[in-house]
Amino acid sequence: MNILFFGPNGSGKGTQGALLKKKFGLAHIESGAIFREHIGGGSELGKKAKVFIDRGDLVPDEITIPMVLETLKSKGANGWLLDGFPRNTAQARKLWEEIQKACLKLDYVVEIALPRDIAKKRILGRRLCKNDNNHPNNVQIEAIKPVNGKCRVCGGELSARSDDLDGQAVDKRHDIYYDEENGTLAAARFFKRLAEQGETNYIELNGEGDIQAIMDKLLAALE
Repeated sequence: MNILFFGPNGSGKGTQGALLKKKFGLAHIESGAIFREHIGGGSELGKKAKVFIDRGDLVPDEITIPMVLETLKSKGANGWLLDGFPRNTAQARKLWEEIQKACLKLDYVVEIALPRDIAKKRILGRRLCKNDNNHPNNVQIEAIKPVNGKCRVCGGELSARSDDLDGQAVDKRHDIYYDEENGTLAAARFFKRLAEQGETNYIELNGEGDIQAIMDKLLAALE
């Protein structure tokens, strides 16, 4: 099973992805990890990407997309879940073209929808467990509040990303995601149109529910 995942920062996408990975044995492939792996491993694509990153420039799609595909092929033999890419319509269109050329199947596209104000509130209250970043802890959500300042799942130490505590930084990330003309939601809509043409399946979930309720709905849709 191959899944492409969309959702704004704060939607619980990482948590849901981790649960799917565990249940189905999927490779959970995040865009940031792809860059780190290729650059750290010294691959030819990684070397090319590093030149742009060191200059503070965006890595061109002609480098990024081959890196994504190589990772899907090498790590996704038993199925994959791609998270964090594509981020605009041009990337979405090119990724779809290359997936087809590579004879890879895209079984599902999943979008977790969440109002922007709620997503921001969740990010500002998010706390990360040193043992597992996907353990849900949020000081602003009663159901997943830390216990005595520790991870509610395992009791591990908690911390917060500096950009999670910066409201302006959160707004910049969301500016990219919620842009339906040039941003990530535009990419999601590209795949939604493909689903309407019978090319894949599109699952849209309401991210305002609790973790288990969202997972139950997602699993039901995947069956």
